Amino acid sequence: MIRLSTLCYIEKDGKYLMLHRTVKKNDVNKDKWIGVGGHFEDSESPEECLLREVWEETGYTLTSWKYRGIVTFVYGDSVTEYMSLYTADGFEGEPHPCDEGELEWVEKEKVFDLNIWEGDKIFFRLMNEDHPFFSLKLVYDETDTLLMAALDGRAMEL
Repeated sequence: MIRLSTLCYIEKDGKYLMLHRTVKKNDVNKDKWIGVGGHFEDSESPEECLLREVWEETGYTLTSWKYRGIVTFVYGDSVTEYMSLYTADGFEGEPHPCDEGELEWVEKEKVFDLNIWEGDKIFFRLMNEDHPFFSLKLVYDETDTLLMAALDGRAMEL
């Protein structure tokens, strides 16, 4: 199954807004910490999906964001997801609870201490280095083990 989604890391005061996914059953992200975002609806552009999903999950309306890259996430034999990866540094509105887990502002240096996907550490490094727009492919087995990573079409050492 091929899916399209957005993933956004909202930044404020040296922190990222992280979502601890604890609610959904059969969630590939169960108990992981990720950004906010979700799947495209019919005829949405990446930006329309981004703005809708961020508002639905946080209550915030983004006022400033940057398209950082495309992440091809392959999980076992059943999931291939193309994630449009964003960071955002401007937003307004009042936060509301998220129905997919708990939202928490986490210092950027402490994100690596959380239960995050191994491949997310690669794109966090790229974002922190202000790497230009990138394509990152991450292949996992169904035990969440990262088997392969490729940056801009070139295999990376794991």
